[in-house]
Amino acid sequence: MDDGDRALVLDEKTGNALTAFLPASQVSGVPGDAPMPASLVAVWHGPRLLLVFDRFRHQWELPGGGIEPGETPLQAAVRELREESGLHLPALTLAGYARFRLTAPPRDEYAAVHTGHVGSRPQDFFIPNQEISAVCWWDTTRPPPGGTQIIDAAVALHTRPEQTR
Repeated sequence: MDDGDRALVLDEKTGNALTAFLPASQVSGVPGDAPMPASLVAVWHGPRLLLVFDRFRHQWELPGGGIEPGETPLQAAVRELREESGLHLPALTLAGYARFRLTAPPRDEYAAVHTGHVGSRPQDFFIPNQEISAVCWWDTTRPPPGGTQIIDAAVALHTRPEQTR
């Protein structure tokens, strides 16, 4: 296993791994050594992070999903955040790129990771839908909620605002 294959975080249930997080401030352009089919979003309210509960995977995770044809990673992030949580934050910031080693089927790929901040915790913004059954604000000074996708939690912590570290 070379350094590029070393897992920063391993999901022992699936075998999927986070192998790198490349901060946007430290890279020039989109990484080209693997495809980037997805965008993820980390929305912060102080030390609290927005998580969504996926009905199919039965886990808490970051809002996000596939980049549709003709969409930019930012457009996908804004769309996925709204579809999955009800929040509309068009001014998301690119935090960086998460590199994954996935097992089914075996492949390496990136996700663009965007971040946003809300000054006050929005109320009544979420309506359950076919994909997402609930949202929560994880206080990242404490352990994550049970059933949290460990890789998503690790990715999000790479975007945590300096004042909450």
